[in-house]
Amino acid sequence: MSLSQRMELRQGQSLVMTPQLLQAIKLLQLSHLDLVAYVDAELERNPLLERHEESDGPDARERPEPVSDEPPAWDTDTLPSDRSTLEGDLDTSLDNSFDPDGSGVGPRAEAQAFAEGDRLPLAPGPWTGVGPGGSFDGPETDFEARLAREVTLAEHLAGQLDLAVADPMERLVGRFLIDAIDEAGWLAETVEAVAGRLSCPVPLVERVLATIQRFDPAGVGARDLAECLAIQLRERDRFDPAMQALVSRLDLLAKRDLKALERLCGVDEEDLAQMIREIRALDPKPGRAFGGAPVEVLVPDVFVRPAPDGSWLIDLNPDTLPRVLMNQAYYARVARSAKTDTERAFVTECLQNANWLTRSLDQRAKTILKVASEIVRQQDGFFAHGVTHLRPLNLRTIADAIGMHESTVSRVTSNKSIGTLRGVFEMKYFFTAAIAGTGGDQHSSEAVRHRIKQLIDAERPSAVLSDDQLVKILRGEGIDIARRTVAKYRESLRIPSSIERRRAKGG
Repeated sequence: MSLSQRMELRQGQSLVMTPQLLQAIKLLQLSHLDLVAYVDAELERNPLLERHEESDGPDARERPEPVSDEPPAWDTDTLPSDRSTLEGDLDTSLDNSFDPDGSGVGPRAEAQAFAEGDRLPLAPGPWTGVGPGGSFDGPETDFEARLAREVTLAEHLAGQLDLAVADPMERLVGRFLIDAIDEAGWLAETVEAVAGRLSCPVPLVERVLATIQRFDPAGVGARDLAECLAIQLRERDRFDPAMQALVSRLDLLAKRDLKALERLCGVDEEDLAQMIREIRALDPKPGRAFGGAPVEVLVPDVFVRPAPDGSWLIDLNPDTLPRVLMNQAYYARVARSAKTDTERAFVTECLQNANWLTRSLDQRAKTILKVASEIVRQQDGFFAHGVTHLRPLNLRTIADAIGMHESTVSRVTSNKSIGTLRGVFEMKYFFTAAIAGTGGDQHSSEAVRHRIKQLIDAERPSAVLSDDQLVKILRGEGIDIARRTVAKYRESLRIPSSIERRRAKGG
């Protein structure tokens, strides 16, 4: 066998992950909040991009010209060779472009004219740029910061700490403990962990914690539910030995084992019922009464509504689609002035990034609409009749129907939701596993889970359904399901066992 060297030419195909392609893939899986943050960052970096805002009034500003593939005209004007100076000039020109005819009807001129007119005379201050407040564009114009807000739990406790504790070391430990208290009012760290991080004795931390636990609201600073209830009962002077025994065995109370509690507390049935009523009147999460983080509302990316002909209309939510435009006129003006290679490279890079961003946003919107439309077509029974008509569905079915890759569908359905007449649902909600039926049909696991909940909600206290009985009922309805699957679905719905439900409903 002889060895030799030779050269060969082979032709093949491969996928090259360019930065632009990576950007388009990244935009697909972003939620609308992350997308807005990403677009805001691009608007700050790229002077050619502008946010598109709807305006129908007569004073609407000129819109940037659409993106054109025609090369711009060039002349011999010069621009600063330094890139930072060039960016500053771009920003200045962009601000002046809102007043193209020199009439002074720009954003600042409008504000000044409004202030000097008869409609709203303004006193000297931060709005007019006169006095200690600074200019209209200064940091004093953060109007949201001036709005009234609720006092947070940490602020409420810190005010009490300043009045109750005078020692600087104890006050420092108290501040640290207050920061470790969560929104529910419970201490999220152990005393030993706090002492270790502050390098102070454990008895000191316990002493300061005992002081904080006497603050308002009652029960704050507790480390578990039993301690939270005990603090509130001490505040009401109701923490006697019988109540102490009841609080120490909350597990028996959760199981409704009243006989064991009567023996443990040494009381009769009537006294135990009164003690349980007092326990239920307490607040297990005392910190909820104070302001905390704002609740984030799930905003749908797609709306689904019935059409007059019985079909479904699918619309994208414009509030979740940030729209940006490229100022073509501004690009042409700047590109004509670019002379050095550095300046031309900077302007060209901004143009390419602007083009790719606008195209990626448009492609993202079209892909979301295409995937959502196919989901609605596959799950039309759900939109018409409810969760009991939800069908088994996987990503491959959607991908094959619309001619896309399964990974693309997975990215589109991540962090997206659909608004319907029945509420707002995540797109992932409509993808459920299949459970075999006795007649050869398949049932959605979510529909079976919903059916189990319906059966348990409708059961009578004298006839609580066990898991075996649920299996028989479901098989009678054509759903072939195992007992362990029923138990798993019941536990996922946080439904107690039949024994615990019998005790609760019987009590």
